[in-house]
Amino acid sequence: QVPLVESGGGLVEAGDSLTLSCAAAAGRTFSGNAMAWFRQAVGKEREFVAGINWSGTAKDYVDSVKGRFTISRDKAKNTVYLQMNSLKPEDTAVYSCAAGRYSNVVRQPRDYPYWGQGTQVTVSS
Repeated sequence: QVPLVESGGGLVEAGDSLTLSCAAAAGRTFSGNAMAWFRQAVGKEREFVAGINWSGTAKDYVDSVKGRFTISRDKAKNTVYLQMNSLKPEDTAVYSCAAGRYSNVVRQPRDYPYWGQGTQVTVSS
């Protein structure tokens, strides 16, 4: 069973907004784990995009999305969100959410043992 399920990807135009959701699979909870969004564009390495600590009080963003993307979590729903505004063609990638082995945010994919299957985001110019 895939531990995390993403939704909300799609094809949008530059300047548009999109919200991605990441829900824990039935019977699973990651309330004590940091959560993060990563992305991987064709021909590029997986990149940390945004992370949120276990309590939601600390967030981290890669510089290229600061001021445009917002990560949040709803513990009651076991769901993490990524609100993406002012999208650019360079944001095009497969976006995956992950649950970390720590309660605080780190940026290395190896520190995230639980992953979703990913959702495609395509931004046209």
